[in-house]
Amino acid sequence: MPAAPPAAELPQAIRDLKRRRNAVILAHYYQDDTIQDIADFIGDSLELSRKAASTDADVIVFCGVHFMAETAKILNPGKTVLVPDPAAGCSLADDCPAEAFAAFRARYPAHTVVSYINCSAAVKAQSDLICTSSNAVQLVQQLPADQPILFAPDQNLGRWVARQSGRELTLWPGSCIVHETFSEEALLKLKQQHPEAEVIAHPECQQHLLDLADFIGSTSKLLQWVQSSDATTFIVLTEPGILHQMRLKAPGKQFLDVPGSDSCSCNTCPYMRLNTLEKLWRCLETLQPQIELDEETRVRALAPIERMLAMST
Repeated sequence: MPAAPPAAELPQAIRDLKRRRNAVILAHYYQDDTIQDIADFIGDSLELSRKAASTDADVIVFCGVHFMAETAKILNPGKTVLVPDPAAGCSLADDCPAEAFAAFRARYPAHTVVSYINCSAAVKAQSDLICTSSNAVQLVQQLPADQPILFAPDQNLGRWVARQSGRELTLWPGSCIVHETFSEEALLKLKQQHPEAEVIAHPECQQHLLDLADFIGSTSKLLQWVQSSDATTFIVLTEPGILHQMRLKAPGKQFLDVPGSDSCSCNTCPYMRLNTLEKLWRCLETLQPQIELDEETRVRALAPIERMLAMST
């Protein structure tokens, strides 16, 4: 195993390897600041899916969690797709095992299955349409009004989509550990301390927190909002990795993250933070670990993703 360069030399070493490998580095907004700063493209799940579908790089390094790298491989079967740490999973995806989901689906054979992109390739392969938090409402509204819909795996997002779209959804009972942990007490205290602040929230949050929000939207829409809003202080209910981009895009404004219960830092995704600059360097150096999918699963999972991309404006 080759020794990694000293920490101060890692960014340049990564750039050199990226050029040599004809690689592109994609990073989610929830990654550590140092990874965001070296990435070629930073985005939410929809933006990253579009970038993965259009890249001409030979190697895709996905700095996010496993299901995101799987999505890149589904869209690019002939490319090498790497993830810096294969243990970077997702509690929401893990909360929806493929076999259990198949049994759940079997109870609703007439339903169209709309699955949030935060799920495994095996669950995507059982879906009719994939969505992200950016486009879920828009996509559900495009389905026939008399078509029953099964929505998985995030029940909080599903409830928000149902309210926004006016559609009744049958929900798989999953949730994200990050968005389930925000403390209402801490939020109310921050609101009292900063009465001028706007509360902005990701729709994966629980309903009692969304009820306190001034704006609800996907990660990218939250970033757009803080740039356009007249407010100068924001209380942010989503994973705090996004605060780095908010500070870059809206300098001079103040961004406050909301702790979990007992003032814990559990609003930080433990899986996203498994990726580091050293692991990023190492996966480019060794071209491991690679994402591999069996072709039958990949092809079945590709259809609902392509349908999403075609239906998204």
